[in-house]
Amino acid sequence: MFVLEITYTASADRVEAARPEHLAWVDDHFANGTFLASGPKNPRDGGVILALGDDRARIEEMVASDPFIVAGIGEYAITEFLATRTAPALAEHRQQQP
Repeated sequence: MFVLEITYTASADRVEAARPEHLAWVDDHFANGTFLASGPKNPRDGGVILALGDDRARIEEMVASDPFIVAGIGEYAITEFLATRTAPALAEHRQQQP
């Protein structure tokens, strides 16, 4: 599992202009089952996405296609972790220690 944290690197005007394309990109990844949760950070200097996966290269490739990245208005920090404990509703996503 991955925590994807984007930090904006451009003006709020540029971020707002690209937001509709970014949200469509996010919706596509919810629809294909990759994303579990997403939303803006507080303060609103970026956002966070909880993503399923076990292939970091694939996640990096996916993140590179985010319209915020393509437009040069954000940077991602990608943190991989093992979700060994979850809320009951997320039990199907629990992972085992290697």
